[in-house]
Amino acid sequence: MRTTPETVAELIARQWGDHRPGLKYEHTVLTHHQCAQRAAARAALLVDLLPPGAEPHIGVLLDNTPEFPFWLGAAALAGAAVAGINPTRRGPELARDILHTDCRLLVTEPAQLPLLRGLDLPGVRVLVTGGEEYADLLAPYAAATPGEARLGGGPGPGSRLLLYFTSGSTGAPKAAVCGQGRLAAAGASLARTFRVTPDDVHYVCMPLFHGNAVIADWLPALAGGASVALRRRFSATAFLDDVRAYGATYFTYVGRAVQYLLATEPRPDDRDHTLRLGFGTEAGAVDAARFAERFGVHLVEGYGATEGGASVQRTPDTPTAALGRAAPGDDLAVVDPETGKECPPARLDGRGRLLNGEEAIGELVNRGRSLFEGYWRNPDAEAARTREGWYWTGDLFFRDPEGFLYFAGRTDDRLRVDSENLAAAVIETILSRWSDASAVAVYAVPDEVAGDQVMAALALREGAAFDPDAFSAFLAAQPDLGTKMAPRYVRVLDALPVTATNKIHRVALRRAGFLVPEPVWWRAPGSDDYRPLDGEALRALLSTYEAQGRRDLLAG
Repeated sequence: MRTTPETVAELIARQWGDHRPGLKYEHTVLTHHQCAQRAAARAALLVDLLPPGAEPHIGVLLDNTPEFPFWLGAAALAGAAVAGINPTRRGPELARDILHTDCRLLVTEPAQLPLLRGLDLPGVRVLVTGGEEYADLLAPYAAATPGEARLGGGPGPGSRLLLYFTSGSTGAPKAAVCGQGRLAAAGASLARTFRVTPDDVHYVCMPLFHGNAVIADWLPALAGGASVALRRRFSATAFLDDVRAYGATYFTYVGRAVQYLLATEPRPDDRDHTLRLGFGTEAGAVDAARFAERFGVHLVEGYGATEGGASVQRTPDTPTAALGRAAPGDDLAVVDPETGKECPPARLDGRGRLLNGEEAIGELVNRGRSLFEGYWRNPDAEAARTREGWYWTGDLFFRDPEGFLYFAGRTDDRLRVDSENLAAAVIETILSRWSDASAVAVYAVPDEVAGDQVMAALALREGAAFDPDAFSAFLAAQPDLGTKMAPRYVRVLDALPVTATNKIHRVALRRAGFLVPEPVWWRAPGSDDYRPLDGEALRALLSTYEAQGRRDLLAG
């Protein structure tokens, strides 16, 4: 039986001499041994190219091509760190990410070169994969073996391996520090939990510049000896074809990926595949049930941020809508962020619907030991995360009387309507029951007098049209829809805007508000009927904002 690894470098070295399939990409299949050899060659090149005294950091600006895991492995073997660079960033923001993480080497590909055109990147050497020049650079290191090329004292449990940017609603992204010891332990833990074996194939369709794909997909495959199949970029329509072609048994997801898969045209062979499990976040209980019914695949929702400050573990007795309980050693609590006092337990009806969200929802904090390793060169953000000796996750939760934890959204997705605090995720769960909706996002827009109002963006299922009367009737039939929760505004789109990690682009939705080109329906104060917000109705509403001195809070 394999021992628990202390470093990711050990996991890479274990591949040496293993000639079973290890990586699948399009029409290419490489063995585990070949993957380790390519990682060792790049580790040797890295050691030679990195300037003396430079931080051991490599920026990687790539889609999910084989070069990405090769450089992850190279960094692990050498004792360096990879900064995953988000290709949806542009101009000065993209340059800021590369320079902020002190990357002296940037690995990219021809398809990404237009993003770098005109950027001022002093001291950064760019390596472009795939060409003759790149092959010539690597050629002298073809015989390298794992462990030969090291920086400083070489890799250890405390060595930085990842500098992964965490998404945020405001300000520049923060680069979370992830050490080899924590990452190796996380990979081994997930491999045990999901019983990963060398016969498994992990389908990596989420972007590798994001923590989900590396920590929850690539690392457990390494720890369990499974092979990895890469998809350059997520495609809902190609998902099942890829799964069948690669013989995939496991995949991870974030954001709206599950909703996009459910929105594809049903096929008679939807259950004809090898998948046994999906693991991720934000699918929601309703869509997880739909996914299992259609594709025959069980989805496991998890919680554990890239930062590692808190984690929730699912047990066999966890209710369907819950994420689980605190992991061993964690002292997790749901607290009111304003008072720091613990929130009372949730009251749930017989169908598991939350009845006292206003008092039960609070921020999840870890009052015990934390694996948080900090943010690169961002002491203010670190202090905000660890104030008063606790780790503040920035996520909203509630806890039932048995101690099971339920996700309720992000702290910046809290709305205050008529002095009541509401969580967007709770309202989204209710609205997602509407059969005509394929995707739902709930967010705050400024009230014309004070506080917020609830706005919902809806993407409709193919062939559906928004029926305001039917939607009103649906809302009236929901017993857990509080009196302040019904959306004042409803925006109807063909598809919701998303980030590069397939999460709903809430910042864009909030900024736009109800001044958008798509149809917006609204309920005037005191009315239960939805009417188009246009023409005279819109002009009258904007006049009210103007009179209250709040017009500048709106977009447009």
